[in-house]
Amino acid sequence: MELRTLRYFVAVAEELHFGRAATRLHMSQPPLSRAIKRLEAGLGALLLTRSPAGVALTPAGTVLLEEARALLERADRARVRVGSAAGTAALTIGILGEGTDPAVGRLAAAYRRDHPGIDIRIRDTDLTDPTCGLRAGLVDVALTRAPFDGTALTARTLRTDPVGVVLRADDPLARRDGLRLAELDGRRWFRFPQGTDPAWQSYWNGGRPRRGPVVRAVQECLQTVLWNGTLGLTPLAALGHDLPPGLAVVPLVDMAPSRVVAVWNEGDPNPLIRSFVQAATASYRR
Repeated sequence: MELRTLRYFVAVAEELHFGRAATRLHMSQPPLSRAIKRLEAGLGALLLTRSPAGVALTPAGTVLLEEARALLERADRARVRVGSAAGTAALTIGILGEGTDPAVGRLAAAYRRDHPGIDIRIRDTDLTDPTCGLRAGLVDVALTRAPFDGTALTARTLRTDPVGVVLRADDPLARRDGLRLAELDGRRWFRFPQGTDPAWQSYWNGGRPRRGPVVRAVQECLQTVLWNGTLGLTPLAALGHDLPPGLAVVPLVDMAPSRVVAVWNEGDPNPLIRSFVQAATASYRR
């Protein structure tokens, strides 16, 4: 049994749905289904029952879920302990495209100062994955924004930021001091690709379905507004850099603030994550 296959199985067992598990793992459904079938063949036991009503664990699957969680936890703990003993301990941090935030600079300086022997690896991600690869096992901890599906994850709120709408500078609404979401009805918005976390998509679409071009990155969002006259939302604190010429931002007065969070896998024993979250909490409070 490979650890990767066990991670696949745990995702399906927790979601009880192959489609949701595939989304959580950021992979397509057919290879996930094949991996589970190979696991069942290798063990000689049926782990899941599949029916039009959904997916259910068999008694064997229930046992494997308990054992797989324990094995994955031990594997993660062993990786950290071996790395520390060898002087090669590493922490992989996912960041959701806000490297210009001053708090990130403070956090980097503080963590580097307090952990000089740790190899820090950064994974910059686009707007289609608010967990920055956490669910797929690509990072240990993520600096991102809520909301998103928090199943099996732990999140610490670091800061809340007001939200504004990005418009072309020649848009009549761009001259306003503030706007309400209802005033944006009927306008074209930028949207995220199909399969993006529903809670994340809903928040950045102002809580309702929208029409408009699909984007994946911050610069795509801004350029889409500039070229197509669409609109979209942005945390006001994220605009630490100048907007491209021809764009404007107007605060939204009835939009819930955007939460900056540190998020990690629930129960992950990696001590580097705990120290990172402590440093992040201090850095974002300044």
